[in-house]
Amino acid sequence: MGKLEGKIALVTGGSTGIGLATAKEFVSEGAYVFMTGRRESELNAAVKEIGSNVTAVQGDVSKLDDLDRLFAQIKQEKGKLDIVFANAGIAKYAPLGQTSEELFDSIFDINVKGTFFTVQKALPLLSDGGAIIVTSSVVGSKGLSSNSVYSATKAALRSFARTWTTDLKPRRIRVNAVSPGTIDTPGLNDLLA
Repeated sequence: MGKLEGKIALVTGGSTGIGLATAKEFVSEGAYVFMTGRRESELNAAVKEIGSNVTAVQGDVSKLDDLDRLFAQIKQEKGKLDIVFANAGIAKYAPLGQTSEELFDSIFDINVKGTFFTVQKALPLLSDGGAIIVTSSVVGSKGLSSNSVYSATKAALRSFARTWTTDLKPRRIRVNAVSPGTIDTPGLNDLLA
């Protein structure tokens, strides 16, 4: 019997990298996992790789209609959530002075707005005593060149985690931010290319 036996989890950005590895681990520990991603072909491949106890829901966390559709499906199929891993995110680099409004908006829409509304919309389904995990980054507290916008989004996520801990204390919902460093994932490989 695994540590997550009988638990229902949501992993956003679950089709590759950290999200996929987490979804696999959650399933191996006994959880049923809903996972999201923007690219349907990668989601389908991830579901096939995991095998069982997983449902993929294609969508973009920055689009509130997609989130509404996701949570309606979770409510209909399982009726609750125990774990929310708000992991979906993108990274694009541009130095100060060369950052376009489009780049700024795209990163903040997915990383900050998407995480905020994923968690907010999950709350009615989230069990008291449940867990919320957000993916921040070490860059949220470092001053790396050409990273100001991406770094700011990751710092915002750490701030969310701290605030939500106090907001959700009456419901005993734990909130944690994980802040990984460089990890060999498809997203990092695309960024470095």
